Amino acid sequence: MTDRPLRIGVACFSTFGGSGVIAAEVAIAHARRGHAVHVFSDERPTRLIDEPGGPIFHAVGSPSYPQIRHDLYSLALASRIIEVSRREHLDVVHAHYALPHAASARLARQILAADGDRRPPRIVTTLHGTDITLVGSDPAYLPLVRFSILESDAVTVPSAWLAAATRATMDLPAALHIDVVPNFVDVDRFAPRAPASAAGGAVRAPVLVHVSNFRPLKRIADVVAIFARVRAAGPARLRLVGDGPERASAVAELARLGLARDVDVLGEQVDLPATLADADVFLLPSETESFGLAALEAMACGVPVVASDVGGLPEVIGGEGAGFLRRVGDVDGMAACVRRLLDDPALRRHMADGARHRAETYFRPEPAIARYLEVYRRVAGA
Repeated sequence: MTDRPLRIGVACFSTFGGSGVIAAEVAIAHARRGHAVHVFSDERPTRLIDEPGGPIFHAVGSPSYPQIRHDLYSLALASRIIEVSRREHLDVVHAHYALPHAASARLARQILAADGDRRPPRIVTTLHGTDITLVGSDPAYLPLVRFSILESDAVTVPSAWLAAATRATMDLPAALHIDVVPNFVDVDRFAPRAPASAAGGAVRAPVLVHVSNFRPLKRIADVVAIFARVRAAGPARLRLVGDGPERASAVAELARLGLARDVDVLGEQVDLPATLADADVFLLPSETESFGLAALEAMACGVPVVASDVGGLPEVIGGEGAGFLRRVGDVDGMAACVRRLLDDPALRRHMADGARHRAETYFRPEPAIARYLEVYRRVAGA
């Protein structure tokens, strides 16, 4: 078990959020190291590239029946895991997000064991944040989330903050071990742009970027309010990357404020490393962030971050060497930090270098992938 390649299942969301991104990156990294990796999701995750020897993607259909009014995805996922595990003899299923993925993996394992499988796959559950702070804290789901955690063979989180929040919210036994495995960034792909030539070329307005799935907890109205204050004090552009329920209202408010011409609404189909590398400041005024992967990817591109002082963001940004943290909802304070960076090129360069250095020093992929493999081997050999 120590040396042989593992057979790994990865269950994740296909959407633009951080959990699906990290799941895809983990799957690709393990496949490139010679492990057999099978990915389960409703659609191919955004970052899951198709390459020779890469992860095998298994689409999970969600059949509809008139007498069953609600989505059957979680049950279909369990069936798909059972099907693939019977054929491929999976050692581990890595479930990214407690519901539905860890719960579906647990059901699949129970059925496999009942059918006589003497080594059904072990379950590693990575909690990503809102599965604890939003879904997990809802009384309708809390018992299922807690059960899924307790029935996992290993539990990981991307930040020490989320480990503490999980214990507090789920009332977990002290003996339950939680591995903290920080998220990571490909610092070769996400890298600063080459310095602009001093000769010729028009002077462009400074660029602010926000990347998210535009859910309410991202506080998109604050992004708009911060940009309005920054723009009132001087030239600037805002680039919105991603999509979600709050995007349309944000675009409407920007138009109402007369700022539509200063905004680029880019959606999800963008060259994200190039878009981030072309920015001057990254905005993330979220209500909560268990880690803040988008902020880390901006930092790797040499972009200072202005964000809320919440959750795992202080662990990512690390003081004021890579950006500024302000309390949730402090749009005046965040706007002042942005203007300070735009008006002081030396400070912005200093923080850009600090952001890149922190990403390179603490958040490279190799240590995280090695940690995950260590966890897989630990539970598979138990």
